[in-house]
Amino acid sequence: MKVTIVGAGNVGATCADVISYRGIASEVVLLDIKEGFAEGKALDIMQCATNTGFNTKVSGVTNDYSKTANSNVVVITSGIPRKPGMTREELIGINAGIVKTVVENVLVYSPDAIIVVVSNPMDTMTYLALKATGLPKNRIIGMGGALDSSRFRTYLSMALDKPANDISAMVIGGHGDTTMIPLTRLASYNGIPVSQFLSEEALQKVAADTMVGGATLTGLLGTSAWYAPGASVAYLVDSILNDQKKMIACSVFVEGEYGQNDICIGVPCIIGKNGVEEILDIELNDNEKALFAKSADAVRQMNDALKSILA
Repeated sequence: MKVTIVGAGNVGATCADVISYRGIASEVVLLDIKEGFAEGKALDIMQCATNTGFNTKVSGVTNDYSKTANSNVVVITSGIPRKPGMTREELIGINAGIVKTVVENVLVYSPDAIIVVVSNPMDTMTYLALKATGLPKNRIIGMGGALDSSRFRTYLSMALDKPANDISAMVIGGHGDTTMIPLTRLASYNGIPVSQFLSEEALQKVAADTMVGGATLTGLLGTSAWYAPGASVAYLVDSILNDQKKMIACSVFVEGEYGQNDICIGVPCIIGKNGVEEILDIELNDNEKALFAKSADAVRQMNDALKSILA
């Protein structure tokens, strides 16, 4: 199985490293526009093989899409990262042109690939990739919900002082500081609702911390995070390549689910070899429905900025 990652920056390289280390794919190609950059990252990763025991072939190329031919999955991380004080939404004008060009180029050599979009604003870039290519909706996936849910589980584990891997929790809605919806009502610790261990005040703090999880790291690091985003992409790619059918919150095109149409937004999905194999339309309470509708409106407003690009 072959994976191409377009953009060899921190997130792309971390994704390649995790995929290689875990043996998720037999081949990984890193592509970047900066001369020698992807080649250097790939060589550095390959030099870990004898110490960590993986056999994945990792190569890097400078803007040569022919080397990405016959990829099963293509991950797009291209675009500028967030700077301190910058919202994901402010990135749209710059990153939309980049993502459109990338997705068109990769499909020339891998017409059957499943596309995983990481570039921000992620919901809008996922929608752009879908509309620009005309691909079936199951083959275009935005990964934001996987990352947001991981952060949610981390903050819950810190509040509970329990292992994150014993906690089940999900974030739906837009991948933005004000649009994501941590489903505190449905979060559980080994099957027991976390509300039996945490007060409503504590749960609201966890939700608030989750929503600004990316901005918090940007403020601390001076740029966007990369370890958790890269690992989240690898987790999603693993479910595709190995047909694991995991339930993962992803930004996908909705047609009536959750009362919404013609947008890509984070919802729980079954992810397997065909990409999005099912959208799970779980029952939300009235407050969650209202929050989701508000989130969808915000995502739709950002999509309006794409009209000139898609025209």
